[in-house]
Amino acid sequence: MTTIIDGKAFSANLRGEIARKVALVKENHSITPGLAVVLVGEDPASQVYVRSKGKQTQEAGMNSYEHKLDASTSQQDLLKLIDQLNNDPDVHGILVQLPLPDHIDEEAVINSVSADKDVDGFHLSNVGRLSIGAEGIVPCTPLGSMMMLKDHLGDLSGMKAIVVGRSNIVGKPMAALLLKESCTVTIAHSRTRDLPGECRQADILVAAVGRPEMVKGDWIKPGATVIDVGINRIENEDGTTRLVGDVEFESAAEVAAAITPVPGGVGPMTIACLLHNTLQQACRLNGVDVPE
Repeated sequence: MTTIIDGKAFSANLRGEIARKVALVKENHSITPGLAVVLVGEDPASQVYVRSKGKQTQEAGMNSYEHKLDASTSQQDLLKLIDQLNNDPDVHGILVQLPLPDHIDEEAVINSVSADKDVDGFHLSNVGRLSIGAEGIVPCTPLGSMMMLKDHLGDLSGMKAIVVGRSNIVGKPMAALLLKESCTVTIAHSRTRDLPGECRQADILVAAVGRPEMVKGDWIKPGATVIDVGINRIENEDGTTRLVGDVEFESAAEVAAAITPVPGGVGPMTIACLLHNTLQQACRLNGVDVPE
């Protein structure tokens, strides 16, 4: 019988553990981890994410600092705010909500955030550290995916893994994390020859390509573990909409040993891992150990 990997329950447990550790850091070291979120513009999806992040940050006992800027805000003014946050000792994590308005250089903004406060793990220094297997801040979605994989499978050493998608945010860091766990890793994408055949060889399949239900059940090796990172809204025949992943869930669940659903799989882990990274950096920046 296929195991449905419940990201909602896993993330709730993780947030509970984070809240417990935050309480210890506050009690023993008088440090309250602080997360600053910067939102530029009125993107509806981004506003929902920012509200959710703020709520969960406070529920974990952390300080939440929200900075909402007009869509017309200049790049210079945005960089000035980030510089202030970089130098604020009460802020241990900075997240600039993407996407940014077209007139702002996303890469310049990402790399203006202090590498030590880059809880998204997007700064070039953190990307470099991950690529060589060194300690650094790991992007939240791949980190959450890896936590669930290790919880379900234990030792990943020697397993064949395929990552479908090569984005800087998910695909590439996910491949680096799998390599660090001694998997044999294939990165596949839209130009991969015989993509279904490549997928059928994998013990672990991570779908992060952003195309609704692209990965079919007959692409999956019997007994494989499937992590579906995709979140796509599609229209039903009656005009309503629903969320689906990059994997055709029903056909895949008939073949896989374990699979994450959409919604309720990887998604909830992203904010939980953001809180995890913020706690880690609050301790590192203050020279104290993260509580056990």
